[in-house]
Amino acid sequence: MTSRPLPPLNALRAFEAAARLGGVGRAAHELHVTHGAVSRQIKLLEADVATVLFQREGRGLRLTDAGNVLHAACREAFGRLHEAVDAVRRPVRAAALVLGCSSSVLARWMIPRLPRLQAALPAVHVHWSALDGSFSEEQAQLDAVLLLAEPPWPSGWQVIELAAERVGAVISPGHPAAQRLQGQPPAALLPEAVLHTMSRPQAWPAWAEAQGLDPRAIQLGQGFEHLYYLLEAAVAGLGVAIAPEPLVAEDVASSRLLAPWGFAGTGGMWVLARPTGREDARVDALAVWLKGQLAGTP
Repeated sequence: MTSRPLPPLNALRAFEAAARLGGVGRAAHELHVTHGAVSRQIKLLEADVATVLFQREGRGLRLTDAGNVLHAACREAFGRLHEAVDAVRRPVRAAALVLGCSSSVLARWMIPRLPRLQAALPAVHVHWSALDGSFSEEQAQLDAVLLLAEPPWPSGWQVIELAAERVGAVISPGHPAAQRLQGQPPAALLPEAVLHTMSRPQAWPAWAEAQGLDPRAIQLGQGFEHLYYLLEAAVAGLGVAIAPEPLVAEDVASSRLLAPWGFAGTGGMWVLARPTGREDARVDALAVWLKGQLAGTP
């Protein structure tokens, strides 16, 4: 025994809209047809199923018992059709690559380069997470993390070395000490109370050792929680700061900051790290791009 064919789709659509919206006029507006067109489709449907689906109630419509049964089925069927069509229409998009980075590096170096990253790797969709620290348990939950760190590297991590870290003392040209320090040996900085950051307490001692100075001779002045704030303070003329070269290269190139003694290696590295065994070709591609960006500073 064969079942009867379904009523026309247009008739079912007109009925469902009128039932959901409570009127022929509102259904006509939603479907972008005339009031008469919706009425005709409902009459065709009622003729097809051989039963009354609506009863007039004042200026509106009320579903009959048969109408309620059919409307419930139409609502479910059209809802599932909308979901399926949306899924088919939605472009296939790979899950975002979740990458960690210190808030200072992210704000001062990475964000200005995001247009370049998107142009170079358009298929890699990156979600950046601002996380300070190195090789933390929280960072291990991410796909990878961009770090300034020193070897030896901890077990459980695959570390891709990107570039040697170079740091330097920087000062605003408007600071009273700027002219005095220019052309002088690094020891000329020792009488100056320097700006520092709690997030990298080893930065000034490492710089002093690289310059052949006693780290204990460095006088620490005003401190800041993050490197980003430290560098903004230096640009504002509040004192001498210590900074990784990529984060201030553009400021030095534009003379917003001076680097009286240039930049020196610290033994640290820029690295892209990921938990061991978590292979992802997108991370490898990003590492190649980051190496190029760091080599091309600014």
